[in-house]
Amino acid sequence: MMSGKIRSRASALLAGTALLAAAACGAGNAQTSKGQDGTQEVVAAFYPLQWVTERVGGTDIRVTGLTAPGVEPHDLELSPQQVAQLGGASLSVYIKGVQPAVDEAVEQHAADRSFDAATAVKTLAAQEHAEEHAGEHAEEHAGEHSEEPGHDHEVSYDPHLWLDPSRLATVATALGERLAKADPAHAEGYRQRAATTAGELTALDGELAKGLATCSSKTLVTSHEAFGYLADRYHLKQVGIVLDPESEPSPTRIAEVAKLAKQEKVTTIFTEALVSPKVAEVLAGEVGAKTAVLDPLESQPSGGDYLSAMRTNLQTLRTALGCS
Repeated sequence: MMSGKIRSRASALLAGTALLAAAACGAGNAQTSKGQDGTQEVVAAFYPLQWVTERVGGTDIRVTGLTAPGVEPHDLELSPQQVAQLGGASLSVYIKGVQPAVDEAVEQHAADRSFDAATAVKTLAAQEHAEEHAGEHAEEHAGEHSEEPGHDHEVSYDPHLWLDPSRLATVATALGERLAKADPAHAEGYRQRAATTAGELTALDGELAKGLATCSSKTLVTSHEAFGYLADRYHLKQVGIVLDPESEPSPTRIAEVAKLAKQEKVTTIFTEALVSPKVAEVLAGEVGAKTAVLDPLESQPSGGDYLSAMRTNLQTLRTALGCS
C-alpha cells in the first residue's frame, strides 16, 4: 500500500475548515458528538477499522466509514462534509500513516477524540527501499510509535497491522476500553463485545498458524509490500515488487525479483483487487508462474467480511505455497 514516505494532502482539509467552523458555531461538543437519538457517532478511516469498530461498538454507536468500497484508502481525499463529520464525532478510529488526509484532519480537528490503532500494538519497521530489503523481515520497534501530533506525516513503521489477526485482536480490546471511557454508560457492553471480537480473531489466528505451518514454499511475491505482518506472524518471507502501489518498479527491481522467484521456485505471483495486475502478470510470465489474488483488505470485500476474507486468503496461500 504505502511506504513511510507519505505525501501530505492538506488541500481538501483547508476546504473543510469553514464548514467545520460553521458546524461548531451551531452546536456544542455534546451535540456534535451524538446522533439525535443519543447514539455515539464514531468515524472509522477505512474498512478493517470500520469492521472492528462496528463489532465492538454494537448498537451503542453509529459508525461512518470515510473510505467507500473499492477506493484505495491512501488515495482518499476528504470532502468538507467528511472533515466536519470527523471533527464532530465522539471518536475517530484510524492508523496514522495510511491516509495523509485523515492524519491532517485528526491532528487539526479531533486530536483529543481519536484512537490510532497502531498505538495499541508492537509495529514493524517500514522497509525504506524495496530494492535494498527484498525478502527481509522487518524488525519490531523497541516500543510503540509516538502519538504526538506534528506536521511531519512520514512514519517509520509498516501500518498494515490488520493483516495479523492477533494484533487486530489487541486493537479490539484497546478500542473497547477507549469506547468505554468515552461512553461510560455503555462500558460493560463495549468490553463484552471487544472480548468476543478478540476471541474470534484469536481463533482465526490459530487457523492461519495451523494452515501455514507445513508449506513447501515460504516466499510470498506480492504486487506491493502490504503483507509484512502476515509474513512475520506466520514465518513467511515477503518480497514486494514495489513498496507501495503508486510506485513504478525499475527494470532492475523486476530483474531482481524474477531472479529470486526462480531461485526459490515460486509458482504464484500475488496480485490485488484494487491494484493493476499488469506488472505482476509480466513478472509471472517471465518466471513461468501464475497469478492469484491475495486480498490486503484495504477495502470491504465484495462478499463476506474481514473474517471470511482472511480465510479465503488462507486457502489461496495454502494452494500457492504447497501447504499440506
